[in-house]
Amino acid sequence: MRYVITGATGHLGQTVVRHLVKLVDPQEVVLGVHTPAKAAEFAAQGMTVKTLDYQRPATVQAVLQDADVAIYIPSKSHDSFSRVTEFEHVLTAVERANVGHLIVMGFIADQADNPFALSAFYGYVPRRLAQTNLSYTILRNALYADPLVPYLPELIDRHNVIYPMGDASLSFIGLEESAAAFAKVAVTPALWRQTTYTLTQERSYTMPVLARVLSDVSGQAIGYAPVTLSQFATLYNQGNEGHMLASMYAGGARGLLATVTDDYRKIMGRPAQSLPDFLTAALKE
Repeated sequence: MRYVITGATGHLGQTVVRHLVKLVDPQEVVLGVHTPAKAAEFAAQGMTVKTLDYQRPATVQAVLQDADVAIYIPSKSHDSFSRVTEFEHVLTAVERANVGHLIVMGFIADQADNPFALSAFYGYVPRRLAQTNLSYTILRNALYADPLVPYLPELIDRHNVIYPMGDASLSFIGLEESAAAFAKVAVTPALWRQTTYTLTQERSYTMPVLARVLSDVSGQAIGYAPVTLSQFATLYNQGNEGHMLASMYAGGARGLLATVTDDYRKIMGRPAQSLPDFLTAALKE
C-alpha cells in the first residue's frame, strides 16, 4: 500500500502521520511538504518525503502518483479563493495520478448561510467532490479543543470567557483524536462507504457552561462577558487573523458551530473524550 499525506508538517498533518505509522509500515508512507527539512525526523523513520507546492500542480501530481490512499490537508491561507484554487489543483492531480481513495479535511462551518471567511471553501469541497467519480471521504472537524489550554491563563486574568457567541454553543474535538480518526479511516476501506463524517465530542457547550468547565478544571472563577465581534477582531489580529476569527464566531452565534454527532464513535469504536476530561488531562502535562 502507498499512503500519501499532504501538509504533513502542519499541526494536524504531523499528528496524522504519527497515528498512521502505528497502523502501517513507515515505508508505505509518502509525505508531501513545502519544506522537506521540516520532515527530517519522519524521513529518518523510513518515510518518503517529497516537495509539494499547492500552487505548482506538477509537484502535487508527483507526490500523489499511484497513491492507494491520499489524505489532503489544506494550507493555512486565509481566503477561500486561494484554497479553492489549491483544491482544484489537488483534484486535477488526484484524477491524473491514479489515486485509489481521497480523504479531505473539512470543517463544520461550511453552511451556505455561514459568514465565516472560509465557509465558501469548506462548502465548496463536498459539492465539488460530488461532481467527480472519485472515491472520497470528507472528515469535518469541530473546533479544536487544544487552544483552550494555552488560552486559559488569559481567561483567568480576564475572569471571563469573551467569545461573542450570545446563547449559542460550540462543539469541540481534540487534535489527537481527530488525527487518530483520519488514520483509522485511511486504513479501513469499510469506512469509505460513508462519504462524510463529522468529528465531535458528544455534546456542545454554551458559553456559560464552557465558563463553568474552565472554572472547574482551573480552580479559578471564570464567567461569561462577551465582547463585540469588532472588539474580538481587534484583540486577536495577530497575523491578520482577526477578521477571520471574528467571522467564525459570527457563524457560531447563529448556532452554526454547535454540530454534535456520534461519527467519532462509529470510526474509533468509542466516544471522543469529553471536554472536561480533555482539559483535565492536558493541564496535568
